[in-house]
Amino acid sequence: MSLTIGRESPLTADLALLFQRHTADMHADTPPESIHMMDASGLDIPEVSFFVMRDDGRPVAMGAFKRIDAGHAEIKSMHVLAEDRGRGLSRRMLEHLVDQAKAAGFARLSLETGVQPTFIAARALYERAGFVTCPPFEGYWDDPNSVFMTRLLD
Repeated sequence: MSLTIGRESPLTADLALLFQRHTADMHADTPPESIHMMDASGLDIPEVSFFVMRDDGRPVAMGAFKRIDAGHAEIKSMHVLAEDRGRGLSRRMLEHLVDQAKAAGFARLSLETGVQPTFIAARALYERAGFVTCPPFEGYWDDPNSVFMTRLLD
C-alpha cells in the first residue's frame, strides 16, 4: 500500500466515484434542506483547500477545508470509499486537514455533520481528534439534523 495525500483540483476526472458516493451517502437519510455538502464545482474556489488520498494512484478519500475568516476554517466534503474503510484512512485524512489548516495559519477548525445513525462513526472520529460540539457558525442555523463541532488548533 502506497498512500499519498496531496492538494488537487476537485474537478479531476478520476474523482467522480468519490463525489458520487459522497453525494449518495449525504442523501441517504438526511432531509434535502439539511444537506450542506459542496459539489466539485463548489469546492473549486480559492477559499477551499481540497485534498485527495490515493492508494497506489487510485483515489480512495477526499477532504477539504474552507476559509471562513483569517483565523477560522471549516472542514468540507470528507469522504472515504466504503470498500477502503476500516484501515484508518479517515483518521489520516482528518490529521492531514488539521495539519494543513494549522500550516495555513488558522486558529480554529469547525465542521457540520449529521445526527443520523450513518454519521455515528464520523462524530466519534471528530471527538477522538479533539472536536467538541458548538453552536452553529458562519451561515448555518440551529438545524435539528445537524451537529456542529469545533477545535482550537494549538
